[in-house]
Amino acid sequence: MLRGSLAGALLVPTTAALQACGGPGSSGPASTGLLATRPRITHGVASGDPRPDGALIWARSDSPARMIVETSATESFSNPARIEGPRVTPASDGTGRLRVTGLEPGQTVHYRVTFEGEDGGTSEPAVGVFTTVPTRPKDVTFVWSGDVVGQGWGINREGGMGIFGAMADRRPDFFLHSGDAIYADNPVPETQVQNDGGTYRSVTAAAKDHVAQTLDDFRGNYAYNLADAHYLRFNATVPQLIQWDDHEVLNNWFPGESLAGQRRKGYTDTDVDGLAGLAYQAWREWQPVEPSEAADGRLHRKISYGPMLDVFVLDMRSYKDPNPSAWSTSDDGGILGREQTQWLVDGLRSSTAVWKVVANDLPISIVVPDTASDPVGGPPSMEAVAQGENGRPLGREIAFSRILSQTKEVRNVVFLTADVHYTAAISYHPEQAGFTDFSPFWEFVSGPLNAGAFPQSPLDGTFGARYEFVHAPGEKNTSPAEGFQHFGAVHVDADTRALTVDLCDASGSSLYAKELLPA
Repeated sequence: MLRGSLAGALLVPTTAALQACGGPGSSGPASTGLLATRPRITHGVASGDPRPDGALIWARSDSPARMIVETSATESFSNPARIEGPRVTPASDGTGRLRVTGLEPGQTVHYRVTFEGEDGGTSEPAVGVFTTVPTRPKDVTFVWSGDVVGQGWGINREGGMGIFGAMADRRPDFFLHSGDAIYADNPVPETQVQNDGGTYRSVTAAAKDHVAQTLDDFRGNYAYNLADAHYLRFNATVPQLIQWDDHEVLNNWFPGESLAGQRRKGYTDTDVDGLAGLAYQAWREWQPVEPSEAADGRLHRKISYGPMLDVFVLDMRSYKDPNPSAWSTSDDGGILGREQTQWLVDGLRSSTAVWKVVANDLPISIVVPDTASDPVGGPPSMEAVAQGENGRPLGREIAFSRILSQTKEVRNVVFLTADVHYTAAISYHPEQAGFTDFSPFWEFVSGPLNAGAFPQSPLDGTFGARYEFVHAPGEKNTSPAEGFQHFGAVHVDADTRALTVDLCDASGSSLYAKELLPA
């Protein structure tokens, strides 16, 4: 039933599929007669933030309607449980979320979504599947990556975004999306010349022919990505833990930034906070997330996946200090803010899970410059945590030095990130560091999923970082068709309690594997 529902998914988006529910320019359903009043599910279904008793379910209707979710232990939906969800309207762009509860832990759950229109018409169903979180020791497998439709490389007309199919084929328990789910600042042209001289041909759409500056622009970016058949299948079969990063708004943004004086092509609105507000609304509408469940009612949260694993999902964007402050000597909260920093310290110290995974959407020691906001006559601006000075902690490193120092007795902590558009394994060694008050740990990097790939960047030595493996191109902005697209896969073995990380290419082949034994 699941296969049948996705077999007809279109690779090329129709105009109606990219229009807002009832918004300007919406043509409504294409059918006539009685069918004209039936709602239509436009972009499949998705699930997120699973728990032992259920998960969040997401879907979108093309007209005002009531969201209905049915769950079953079988694919045939014999004796399903029915849950009535919210009424969706143009105010949420037709999107709806419903947290399903009351299910058994560690079980496969089939679900189907329908929308009931205001006059009684009911949509065709869309189906999906997820697994509830186990409460007993059990093997856990998940994948992570980030960066979708970046640098103008859109949905490939000759195969789509196949990497999502490769991840779905692994049948992971969940997917950790490390941010840049859209590139709101990167239009998608019909063709682009690759580094190898070939021509990359993208699916195009009105929402992707300019930078996003309105709410409908940002919404249209999410709709564009979900026009890909591989992405639709992935969404329906793999629950997601969603972060956000910069390109959900624009490249390297930080709160309080102004675009005045910057050369940002296509922008007429220089108020970044205003753009970020619109972008955040679209992000929470179009993703299987529920901000009210976050620690701050916004994004950062802990997802407990049974006794084997806790995942700490960070927000390294909303509380970020200005990028020119990277060389500061004051401890002002840095990239996380004071409250989130303390939340992470407390959460790691109180966790009883065997493994603690910190989802940091920006890397700790990879040097990522931000030339767009470089101050006149001052040191260069930095986008991530490090700035390339190998001695004492500076800027955002100060908060991270406190995190690492105050959790140095916590065992089995692993950091997972994306952002830099290549994949890497990085080990951290206090005996080689400018700051030494921490225990050794690992950080693994993955991505991009469908974006330009870039050469490796240098490492900052403040925390004794060392590359153990890198897979990156030699040229900037290598297209998805030229390789160097990546995702990471993590397996936690319930018997040995070991955690194994595989860094994979777009086909799912492992390029590098590292087994970490529990302390």
